[in-house]
Amino acid sequence: MSTGAAVVFVAVVAARFLLPLAIPYFPLPAVIACLVLDGVDQTIFQSFGYDPPGYQSYDKAMDVYYLAIAYLSTLRNWTSESAFRISRFLFFYRLVGALLFELTQWRWLLLVFPNVFEYFFIAYETIRSRWSPLTFLVSWWLSVAGVIWVVVKLPQEWWLHVAQLDVTDQLAAHQWVIGLLVALAAGLAVLFQRVVRPRLRPADWDWRIRPEPLPEQIDEPHEREAWRVRYDAVWSRNTLEKVLLLGLICAIFAEMLPDYTGSMSNLFVGVAIVVVFNTMVSLAIARRAWTIKTIAATFGVRLLLNIAFATIANWILDNQIDGWDTLFFLTMISLITTLHDRWRPIHEFRTREPAAQPN
Repeated sequence: MSTGAAVVFVAVVAARFLLPLAIPYFPLPAVIACLVLDGVDQTIFQSFGYDPPGYQSYDKAMDVYYLAIAYLSTLRNWTSESAFRISRFLFFYRLVGALLFELTQWRWLLLVFPNVFEYFFIAYETIRSRWSPLTFLVSWWLSVAGVIWVVVKLPQEWWLHVAQLDVTDQLAAHQWVIGLLVALAAGLAVLFQRVVRPRLRPADWDWRIRPEPLPEQIDEPHEREAWRVRYDAVWSRNTLEKVLLLGLICAIFAEMLPDYTGSMSNLFVGVAIVVVFNTMVSLAIARRAWTIKTIAATFGVRLLLNIAFATIANWILDNQIDGWDTLFFLTMISLITTLHDRWRPIHEFRTREPAAQPN
């Protein structure tokens, strides 16, 4: 790989790690930007003469990462409990499918476990930008998920992962399709303007790109920590969710890392131990009303603590832990648990205090 290709590769991978961090604060534009980058990164690599080995595994792992940040942002931002529950199922359903694919390399699994969560997230944020999500019933959100599943994702997953067709190659071989797609897009735009738009009820507000303000009662870090102390515990559903979430994510990334040779069972056990350790420490600190204000500082402190914990564990295990892979997993665990611990109380507050929901 040439120097130029190496620089481009590092820049694109860095962008795929950093860009998702904007999703909690600019949900719709940030997730669309991640979707676009996901679609063009391989083309960028190839234009510089580099075709990454194991691209499919790399791509799935990076997809899982940015969708995990999107899921965590639903804890922070979403006010509709029914939409949240649907999105949580769709997200974890896709995670299981992605891991099964990595373990078996059976492409048809991606058709059985389509990535509906991504487009459901976009649909929710598009609707929220003009209307209050609280005014839509659970049947509406189920219909949205069903349409995306059947009409959008099943054909797309078949095209990409079963037929393994490339859009760029197909358009180059059948240029008449470009004109057909333009005409179809124009027809859909006219149909929307003349048929759909007149039937839409008036918007609840002007365009809102930023998410709804956090409830005043829990918009400060120390207030969220107090809420965690009140309702959370080490052995709880929240801890189980973090273990499951990070176990699946780290297992998917383990299949991407070229030098990782550990077993999936050992990885899940290691992740569970670190997550429980993080929960114990963070709750103990919260009970003493010690709060680090910024997420970045909390992540940094947690990462250092996890590195120290892993160093002691490695000494006890007689240097059996691989350093670089472990550092990568600890960074992922530190980031995800930090965001989950900061934002889960917001969701719990909205669920337990419905009167605090915005109109």
